[in-house]
Parts: sequence; C-alpha cells; structure tokens
Amino acid sequence: MARIYEDLTTIIKRSKITLYVLAGLIILVLAFYWKIQVLDHQKYWRMAEANRLRELPLTAPRGLILDRQKVILADNIPSFKVSLVREAVTDYERTIDSLALLLHLNRDELKKRIERYRFLPAYEPIIIMDNLKLEDVSLIEARKDEFPEIKLEVEPRRYYPFGLTGAHLLGYLQEVSVDEIRTQPEKRWRGGEMVGKAGLEKQYNDILTGREGKILEMVDSLGRPRAEISRTEPQPGRNLELSIDFDLQRKAEELLQGREGAIVAMDPRNGECLVWASSPSYDPNRFISRFSADEWLALVNDPGKPLENRVIRGLYSPGSTFKIVMALAALNEGIINESSTFYCSGAIELYNKEFNCWFRPGHGNLNLAEAIRNSCNIYFYQLGRRLSIDTIADYARLMGLGQKTGVDLPGEKEGLVPSTDWKRRFLRQAWYPGETISVAIGQGPLLVTPLQLACLTSVVATRGLKVQPHLFRGTENDGNRERINLPEAIMEKVIEGMWRSVNNQGTGQGAYQPGFEVCGKTGTTQLISRETAERLVQRGVEVKKTHSWFTGFAPRQNPEIVVTVLVEFGGMGGQTAAPIAGQIFKAYREKYVRQTNLQGD
Repeated sequence: MARIYEDLTTIIKRSKITLYVLAGLIILVLAFYWKIQVLDHQKYWRMAEANRLRELPLTAPRGLILDRQKVILADNIPSFKVSLVREAVTDYERTIDSLALLLHLNRDELKKRIERYRFLPAYEPIIIMDNLKLEDVSLIEARKDEFPEIKLEVEPRRYYPFGLTGAHLLGYLQEVSVDEIRTQPEKRWRGGEMVGKAGLEKQYNDILTGREGKILEMVDSLGRPRAEISRTEPQPGRNLELSIDFDLQRKAEELLQGREGAIVAMDPRNGECLVWASSPSYDPNRFISRFSADEWLALVNDPGKPLENRVIRGLYSPGSTFKIVMALAALNEGIINESSTFYCSGAIELYNKEFNCWFRPGHGNLNLAEAIRNSCNIYFYQLGRRLSIDTIADYARLMGLGQKTGVDLPGEKEGLVPSTDWKRRFLRQAWYPGETISVAIGQGPLLVTPLQLACLTSVVATRGLKVQPHLFRGTENDGNRERINLPEAIMEKVIEGMWRSVNNQGTGQGAYQPGFEVCGKTGTTQLISRETAERLVQRGVEVKKTHSWFTGFAPRQNPEIVVTVLVEFGGMGGQTAAPIAGQIFKAYREKYVRQTNLQGD
C-alpha cells in the first residue's frame, strides 16, 4: 500500500506566526499588568481608596463683628443644610425627582441648581437646601439609608441680631457665583458657599473667613457612610472689632426713621467712625436665606433705595456747608480778613443776574463770623466774585472734597469739584463767572458725600489735622495722618463763626447743647430754583422740599466728635438737620463726657 505524503510547510509556517502573535500578546498583557501593578500602582490605589473613602468639608465659623464695647453686631447660629454628592448618584433623573419630592422643592429649580456646579469635581458636595426646619431634618434622618447621595450637616449660619441696625456698614453675605469660583481658583470656594458681597463683610471677607476643616469617612459600595476615619476641626475666622458705638448708632437710626438720609459721626483725633447710619435700611438676614429673584428685584427697584449706602455713595450739593471752604480760601488768599464786611439787602445783581439771600429782608452789614452765623448768601456771593473757580476747587480738594476718603468700605464715590478744566473736558464748554457765584454757596455742579463733609469738618475741628476715616479698630488703621498747609489762625476765625451759629442764635442753634460748646454749619440744598418753585406753587403743584444739612463738632477746644447729618427733602438745615445733630451730641456727651468726668473724680 502506497504511503501518501502531505506538504506541511505552509501549516508549520502559519503555526509559527500564530505562536509569535500569541507570545507577543502575552508579553503585551504582562507588560500592561506590570505597568498597572508597578508603575501606576499609586494612582490606582488612590482611585480604589476613593471608592471606599470620602472626604467632606467642615465649614469654619465666620468671625464675629463687634462694636467698640464688644456688642455683637454679626453673629453665627447653628443651622442644618443638605448637600448632594454626585459621585454617589446612580440614576440622576430619579434622584432629582426623589429629592424634589422629599424636600418639597421645585424640580426644575433643583436641577438648575445642580447643573450650575456641574464643572466641580463629582465628590464635592453641592448645597441644595439650607436653613432647614426641624421637621425637614427629621424626615431626612428617617430616610437617610434610601438616599446615600445626600449629606445632612450642621453648619454655622450668619445672623444679624439687630436686623436693620448698621446694615449698610455691616453689609451682607450671598452665595458665591459660578464666575467667582471659575475666575478665582486660589480662593478655593465651594458651590453654595456664602461670602461677603457688601460692606465690612466684603471688605474683610478674608479676615472673617476661617480655615475649613474636613472629615474622612468610610463608605460602602452604595456610597453610604459606615465609619469616620479622621476629622480635622475647622478654624474660626478672626473677629472684627469696630469703632462704631452701638448706642449712638441705634440713636442715629431712630432719628432717621421714616426719612431718607444719612448720619455719620467720627472722632477727629484718629478717624474712628462712631456712627454710620443710612436710611432707609434693609435686613441683611434676608440675604442668608437665598431669597428668590423676584424678592431681589423688589429690593433693588424700591424707590427708597434701601441698599444704597448714602454715607459714601450718596452724592449731594453741600449747600451752605460749603461756605466753610469759601471762608478758608478767602482768608488764606488775602481777599478778606475777619473784620471785612459786606452789606446784605436780601438780593444782589451780579453779571446781569439777580442773586437772592435766603433771608429776604437782608442781614445788613456783616463781618465773616456773623456771615457764617447767619449763613448769609450775599456775603459769600461777594467772595465768589473775587475768587476764581479754580482757586475754589484747589481749596475744596485740599479739604478732601472731590476724592475718596479711603474709608475701609467698598463702593465709595469720589464726588465732584468743578473747575475750568473739568468743564472743558467733560462738557466741552467754557466756564462762566456767573457759575462761580452758585458754587460759592454750595450749589451748581458740586457734589459731595456725607462722609467727605464729615472729614472736612474734622480738619477744621483739629485746626488742620487730616485723618483717614475707618471702621475697623485694627492697629493698621491708626496711621494716615497729615497736616494741611493752612494756618491755625485762619481755622480759628472760621470756627468762631461756626460757634456763633450754634451758640448765639444762629442758623445752627438747633444743635445747641449746654456746656458742650458745639460748633457747626447748616446747609440747605436747592433742588430747583426759587423762581421755578414759586411758579409751580402758583400753579398748585406741590414742590418737594430742599435737602437739609448740618455738620459740626464738639467741644470747641480739644474736639472729640464730628457729626454730619443729611436729610433728603428735609427743608431748611437749621430746622431739620441741626436738631438731629444736637441729639447725637447729647447722646455722646451723656455717655462719654460724664463718664470721663466721673473717672477723673
């Protein structure tokens, strides 16, 4: 029988190729496992640990804000919040539906809130509801095993015990925005975190914010916590002690109740602000609860502008309080001396236009002290005719007008001191001498803030010492003093008129306090011209009153307090603002001057 031979060459060749391929694949697999086990073992170990370990942040208590006598103006109270940990979510849509039903939330709003922070790491909790009621807490606790993706925590919540009092200086907290988280990664803000958005809360946010703690806990395969591995306690923020006196602050806000305006009081010796009142006010506690867009718009669009900090953001013509600057300029330029007199008949014609004094019968012949005492317009019209607008502007800026004071609060406005250059650049027009006459009595395109006027008064009170106003009593705010280049003798001549205004039946007599020697100056800001007002009255149209000003200090020698009052639509400065200032001087004297005397005894 013949043997049949087959050619196995091709089969053997293919077998070898297959063997080589398999060997190569085995080598690659072994190399891949070697890479995982040896080269990348730390990476995958961390990933494995993350599957069973979860790190959760512990919110640090915010630093307290206190007045100068340790009255707590901004406190913290315990509050419950519930957060969502997305890495523990298995069915996103079902989770949204279940949480909305459990927490009685609008599904779309809840989803929108979670989507807002989708760019954050999945392990980072997103606050979905805070300031929980006890019944909400009980419900979540009872069903926590059903919802391993949510975390119930206690956190310190900001609380302002006096509500509206001091709101504009304290400011408020609001939820950090997505843009802030994205653009300021160094801050390490978390989604839903509350940060300072106004006032001192914003200015000193970094000081008030403590250092966050953390919990490392073990979780099971469903993300449910099983054991706490470690805990790092949070470090509270630093407390902020203010120069504000709560008793004086509360008194000032009572005096402004039902009005629109501002009161600021400061110590001229060091710039410490004792009172910072702006009316109408708002309750900063409302911001903590993350109110709705409609509530926010209602507050923003309120015609009374309760969010506006009038002390540093309200811009007003200073009226006759600006006569202080005019007097200093005229004395220092040698235009007048304390004995120079001008005759007031109630009206005067300048540059082919009639200008009136507020006192229609006229004041007669007046020197400087009597002109300040009676706030005679005609006297200061005469100074305006003799001083150029640029010279007036130089002295106004020397006294701190038209520029920020540098107070430690955000949002301060500069104001406006007009000059020939200003009008040429911004209005592209020449300055006319008749315009200087209006500026001479604090009208025209001249705008100041109440704080600027208080600082101006402080310079006069200290006979030339310029201090920077501040609210934080930290040592870093005790400097910033300079002496302006005006002789003290000139200051004394202006002070004499301010003293007579209050103590000798002048326009500021409403601020008189026996034995305290208050010196001051009233001001009345016209909103429309007298002629226009008279025409409107004749037509039966109600004319809004003028703004009412008073600024002054006490006592005359070694002054301790400056008080500036503005009441919008308050009428004459002597009728409204001066008596309010008098009440502040009285409250200060009763609290501090008698106390000092008793200590001296």
